[in-house]
Amino acid sequence: MTNKRIFDIDRHNLQKAANLLQDGQLVSFPTETVYGLGADATNGQAVATIFAAKNRPSFNPLIIHLTSISDVEKYTELDETSRQLAEKFWPGPFTLILPVRKDAGLSELVTAGLDTVAVRIPNHPVAQELLKTCGRPLAAPSANKSGHISPTMASHVDQEFGQELSMILDGGPCSAGVESTIVQINGDKIHLLRPGSITPKELQEESGLDVLINSDADNIIAPGQMKSHYAPNAAMRLNVTDPFAEEAYLAFGNSSHGALNLSPSGDLKEAAANLFSMMRRLDEETTQTIAVAPIPMEGIGLAINDRLQRAAAPKEKKS
Repeated sequence: MTNKRIFDIDRHNLQKAANLLQDGQLVSFPTETVYGLGADATNGQAVATIFAAKNRPSFNPLIIHLTSISDVEKYTELDETSRQLAEKFWPGPFTLILPVRKDAGLSELVTAGLDTVAVRIPNHPVAQELLKTCGRPLAAPSANKSGHISPTMASHVDQEFGQELSMILDGGPCSAGVESTIVQINGDKIHLLRPGSITPKELQEESGLDVLINSDADNIIAPGQMKSHYAPNAAMRLNVTDPFAEEAYLAFGNSSHGALNLSPSGDLKEAAANLFSMMRRLDEETTQTIAVAPIPMEGIGLAINDRLQRAAAPKEKKS
């Protein structure tokens, strides 16, 4: 749209953003994962504006962002294992699905009518300062149209939205580059609902519990579980080592193909940080097919492959 609504980070602009949020308007802000589209999670009309702006299905719940575990306990109930994981991985790219307190005061649109809510404490100074200044829990899905490529720069957000977005706080490129790991504790098992930079191995080592990967997109209880998600306009072909001449190629590791490489050295963390911005760049440059190199299914490579598989899936109808 226009860079006139993109603001540098200072005390005045943080207060301006907090005031807008308190008034029920939408503000985009950076986290360590991707840019979020923030609204007051206790204001149903504001949360409805998120769904309208994103063209997001109403059965797809949102993550609320808070500043501390004590704040989390105002809205949810923490079991022993969830608390253990929270103390280890918060603040950071980690989301817990927790039972909602009856007196939480959250909009039912945030939970999509469920008795649980997704909660995260972001590890980004801008997000933390905005939350403290605003004094509200913020519902903040990724700041892109539903199903589109997630934004890792303020300019990406600006390209996605029109008048429905009031302000974008520019915190520079996001460091992690993929959305948070989402888990839910069920008895003596950890259910991994969305892979991220916190890996199954880390979860198992910290808790001593088995980690089960839940890929049931027909029973959506957390963000990012829709089969088609993070999708470019161009078609995508995965696990390609020898791209066709007409294809835009997204390489990884030692490759002679393609102008863009997620990580020439084969570093999965670097690849995750570059994933969405490079997908977006190729999507802007081609109307044909984006071919993507194989990515190892280990560590954060699980999250990268998850996003790529959803990006390559047939588009779903919004409702």
